[in-house]
Amino acid sequence: MAGTPSKKRKHPGPKRQPPRGNPQRAHASRDPRRVEKATARDWIGAARLRTLPLAVAPVVVGTGAAILVDGLFHWVLALACLVVAVALQIGVNYANDYSDGIRGTDDVRVGPARLTASRRAQPRTVLTVALVFFAIAGVTGLALTIRTQQWWFLLVGAACLIAAWFYTGGKRPYGYAGLGELFVFVFFGLVATLGTTWVQVQELPQEAWFGAVAIGLLACAVLLANNLRDIDQDRLAGKRTLSVLIGRRATQVLFTVFVLAPFVIAGFLALFYPIAWLSLLVLLLVLPAILIVWTYRAPRELVIALALTSLAAVAYAGFLFWAFVG
Repeated sequence: MAGTPSKKRKHPGPKRQPPRGNPQRAHASRDPRRVEKATARDWIGAARLRTLPLAVAPVVVGTGAAILVDGLFHWVLALACLVVAVALQIGVNYANDYSDGIRGTDDVRVGPARLTASRRAQPRTVLTVALVFFAIAGVTGLALTIRTQQWWFLLVGAACLIAAWFYTGGKRPYGYAGLGELFVFVFFGLVATLGTTWVQVQELPQEAWFGAVAIGLLACAVLLANNLRDIDQDRLAGKRTLSVLIGRRATQVLFTVFVLAPFVIAGFLALFYPIAWLSLLVLLLVLPAILIVWTYRAPRELVIALALTSLAAVAYAGFLFWAFVG
């Protein structure tokens, strides 16, 4: 008697695993279609100019706090701090383009296309450009160290470069583990602002601390807007940003807290420096950003919220600078 045929078991398809390993061993998109090479405009776009106010803001606040200490404008030192901050910011942006691109995280994007993921530039070329900007920041930082004889700055500079690379680079990038906002607060808020003040006057008045916290929160808000925009793509790619971990609604709440808290700080500072009240004018940029974050229908709309928050950071810094020196 013939046996009853057994039913074949259906095996589920392979489960997608989060990107692992050294990104330098990964490969960019294997799409065989020929694409145009990146233009100068593409390279400028990859520098993510919308984020550059986040590099300028802490230097402005830190310099204002330094002037508050001795009444002098150390413009050469301030300019050098600005070069370090901007070069690091651009270097981070190109490094992210490289690392995310070869991991495949940027294969499907809502925001502007990236050089590596779009195959409009060779990954090695993008990496080289990132390293050039890191070198500019490093050399300028070394010059500041020699000028001020604050040799422990070398450790701070090394920490900045390591944090810049491992945000999305290396085997275990912390940006893929929900720690991006924490590091942004520390390095784009505290380190950048307080470092600027210390370089110029070797003191850290409480005004510098208040300003550092405020700028750090605004920088975190910009990153939250970015990660909220990419939350669906990041979740599929295995990139566990803070927004992926806590969800869309909690991200909206946290963004609101981060952009409004600096105005509480400004209100306190205004008790001693009345011009700080003028920083409330920056709410004209912040409130529309909050509205977009809470009511957006398409992720692309969050690009506007990101840009508004970034501009708000440098405008806020300008008013604090005026308050400190006025």
